[in-house]
Amino acid sequence: MLTPAILSDAGLDFVTERHLATLATARADGTPHSVPVGFTFDAQHGLVRIITSDGNQKVRNVERSGYAAVTQLDGARWLTLEGPATVLREPSDVREAEARYTQRYRPPRENPRRVVIVVTVQRTLGTAEFRAG
Repeated sequence: MLTPAILSDAGLDFVTERHLATLATARADGTPHSVPVGFTFDAQHGLVRIITSDGNQKVRNVERSGYAAVTQLDGARWLTLEGPATVLREPSDVREAEARYTQRYRPPRENPRRVVIVVTVQRTLGTAEFRAG
């Protein structure tokens, strides 16, 4: 198991490369809900941010269960960041997440219903090259 504080430079680079990921949450019946997402990783604070529309299934799942996992995959390289999750609706939080998304991917389309799913990373699993030391 890795934690954000012990990711190698390669691991930190990997979460800034332009890749999509999957967000896994649990539906009300306990079955997995996994969807493609763009995300940003704040290594200083150990936070994953995902911008999305309010009221969609992933938002409802996070609000109900309070937990999520994001997995980025590129060939044999992979990294999963997981932990407690919450939904932020404050305009300043949404703007910050949009700015981070723009830096990693491109400017997001206009969306007045945008919210931010934030995962506080408590567990990080991944390819050996992403381990520090």
